[in-house]
Amino acid sequence: MKILLISIITFIFFSFLNLSAQVEYVPLDNPVYSFLKNMSVKKIINNINDDNPNLSRQEITNLLNIVESKKNQLSNVEKSMLDDYHIEFIEDEYSRKNTFVFTRPPEGENYIHNMFSDKKKYFYTTKKDENTFTMETFGSTNGTTEIKPDRKQFNSMIDMAWRLRGTLFGHLGYSMLVDFGFSGGNNHDLASYVNPIVKTSFKFNENIENIRSFDYTNGYIKYYTEPAKDMNLSIQLGREKTTFGFGYSNSLFFSGNNPDMDFIKFNFNYGVFHFSSFTASTVGEYNVDYSKRYTKYLAANSLKLSFDNLFDFGIYEGIVYADRGIELGYMTPFAFYKYLEMSLQDRDNGVLGVEFQTHCFKGIEFQGTFFLDEDILNNLSDLQKSSNKTAYQIGTYIYEPFNIQNLSLVLEYTKIRPYVYSHIREHTTYTAYGLPLGHIIGPNSDQFYAKLGYYFTGRVAMFIEYQHIRSGKNIYDNSGNLLKNVGGDINIPFRIGVDNDNAYFLDGIRINDDIFKFNFRIEPARGYIFNFVYYYDITKNKTTNTLSDFSFAYLKLTVDY
Repeated sequence: MKILLISIITFIFFSFLNLSAQVEYVPLDNPVYSFLKNMSVKKIINNINDDNPNLSRQEITNLLNIVESKKNQLSNVEKSMLDDYHIEFIEDEYSRKNTFVFTRPPEGENYIHNMFSDKKKYFYTTKKDENTFTMETFGSTNGTTEIKPDRKQFNSMIDMAWRLRGTLFGHLGYSMLVDFGFSGGNNHDLASYVNPIVKTSFKFNENIENIRSFDYTNGYIKYYTEPAKDMNLSIQLGREKTTFGFGYSNSLFFSGNNPDMDFIKFNFNYGVFHFSSFTASTVGEYNVDYSKRYTKYLAANSLKLSFDNLFDFGIYEGIVYADRGIELGYMTPFAFYKYLEMSLQDRDNGVLGVEFQTHCFKGIEFQGTFFLDEDILNNLSDLQKSSNKTAYQIGTYIYEPFNIQNLSLVLEYTKIRPYVYSHIREHTTYTAYGLPLGHIIGPNSDQFYAKLGYYFTGRVAMFIEYQHIRSGKNIYDNSGNLLKNVGGDINIPFRIGVDNDNAYFLDGIRINDDIFKFNFRIEPARGYIFNFVYYYDITKNKTTNTLSDFSFAYLKLTVDY
């Protein structure tokens, strides 16, 4: 059993190791990840494990120290960002000159001035020996206005949150987040574009209270140890935003667009070997009928070989199952899921894939993924066959193209064949809360994705995104009856004896979307962040030759203590 194996390993090493570290993870929405990504492509640091990107505060500290040692290779903007991140992550550099603790104001200084200063701000933080504790408070408010097709549609949101985090005994990291908020205005659908969390908030979807509200929580404990040089292992129990697999826009394997899941996660790294094993539970799509709500489970293993200054090569396998308790077979970290599934009478939805990422070129990185859903190579000779449920993704990340400092460019193409992510049983589709576990565009679709990012200063940045998405949708009559299934709906599988055994890519009702997104971000004082976002989606139905467009804009203020 995975739990027993991990427990034995951690117990063996716990008694004789002495480690002092900040082992709690840094949330994936922290902008330090973007900074480290740029540093990696620039070859200031080695790769940062984009396929399993959650990094601890200690790991980020170590990477920042490497960047600091090569500071002469940085632009002035990068140096400014590095200074800010040093203050945030390296506790030895905390001082009254650069840090303000809300509950412990410095004597003789203006309290209000400190609140709006450029100091890093905390509600409360303390450290004693190998034990740390920090309480962070943050919140946001925004106003959104639909521009097309109806300027009278608007939405406003406010949310408040707090997080407790820290490390005990130098080995045990912990975190707990509680976030709640309210949505107002006459169009609550706009809220999901600004804050995707609301898509999977039970209270928001239930909508039975006077005020449309939403809530969100996660938390975990994590044990970490380093039994030998260049070797580390950890076990984590809890809930946190997690992704698996490469992908600049979305991963084909596990994109994190779905709600955070409850999981047990085991990581082992030794030299070039990086292994992760993951068992999680989540829920099906929201249903007003209480009896139709259910729990589903996901298990995944990934093995990656990482060669510094050359490339990474990884293999991923996953399984989705439901309508029973946790399957002990899938908790085994060293087993091949597809054959396990067969031994358990083929009731579940298995996926498999390979991926790579280069690290041999300064300033440019390439990556690619090949994804198999269910079938193991039996039908690859007939690319049109309905059982050929495959997808692939290729992309490149360029930093400082044409020697333009502080500029990043991402280009990526993704193709997902019909019926990918679907399954013969509704409860075992490759989804959580009705959203794809993998790439958000879903089956029978492809996407060209481009993103341009530029930092004017360390706290002023602009991001421009463009997506061209083509999709083939199922055909229905005016009464909503399915006339032709082309594999374009993740919840409708191939029906043996009913649907055409050949599934042609982009068959059905052809929809093209051109999506533009502009984000201007400014942080006038540390911890006070303004985002102005403009979003424009042009949808063309090529089957009916009709065109529609949708656009909105919002201004968001985030306060982070």
